[in-house]
Amino acid sequence: MTTDSAAVFGSLKAVLEKHARSLSVKADTGMEYTLVTKSPSPFQQHKGQPLYFGSVRLGKAYVSFHLMALYMNPTLTETISPALRKRMQGKTCFNFKIHPGPEALSELQQLTEAGFDIFQKRKWL
Repeated sequence: MTTDSAAVFGSLKAVLEKHARSLSVKADTGMEYTLVTKSPSPFQQHKGQPLYFGSVRLGKAYVSFHLMALYMNPTLTETISPALRKRMQGKTCFNFKIHPGPEALSELQQLTEAGFDIFQKRKWL
């Protein structure tokens, strides 16, 4: 892990940490920070396990930010800016090799807040 990737990890982790009190911290290491719901998933295939909310993971080549609400709400995905969309990998993941910058961090915060609101309205927390 380089100093740069540690800084990227810390910035992205801070976006999710704002919701740690309402969710459960499943992992909190220098390589991964993961939040899940406190209550069991409403989906039968999860067999009563908590629902994954999001995570930040430090990989060899980049730091990834995952937000499950994007998968569950296509309308939210439609709001992603072209600049942030370039960093998307799959439906719920954004990869960063360098620091995201204030605009991208602000947008990730807004998406995370909107995703949290969706989980709250659907009573998944």
